[in-house]
Amino acid sequence: MNKSDIYQSTAEAILAVLDGEPNVTARMATVSCLLSQAFPDRFFWTGFYCVDPDKSKELIVGPYQGTLGCLRIPFGRGVCGMAAATGETQIVKDVHAIENHIACDSRSNSEIVVPVYGADQKLIAVFDVDSTQVAAFDETDKTHLEDILNKVFSKG
Repeated sequence: MNKSDIYQSTAEAILAVLDGEPNVTARMATVSCLLSQAFPDRFFWTGFYCVDPDKSKELIVGPYQGTLGCLRIPFGRGVCGMAAATGETQIVKDVHAIENHIACDSRSNSEIVVPVYGADQKLIAVFDVDSTQVAAFDETDKTHLEDILNKVFSKG
């Protein structure tokens, strides 16, 4: 199976498991788990940083798979903070080459971060995937991850 095929079958599994499940935490945990399992050789850290309800310009670690994550990230700082601040997916081929990177785990070499919106179209989180490989993510990952996250969170 190629990468697109894996994403397609994983998306189907995620939507089937979550059918009828309204809880956002359960939805995030399921997405993190199934995507991490789908790409075990590429996805080193897979999870969510949620908008803190008490500090609207700060992210707090949410459900994830992998090593210890950073606990808090201000909007605008690091790849996750930039995705939250700009509302745009960030693809970083080499995290060590960017000035603003937050190194939660030094083994991470590349990263993709996708903003996650709720049914009301307000930012609720960012979905972060780190890889030990350099340049592990591309437009295929961006397209599929945005589609999965939109179906899981924006559609209710």
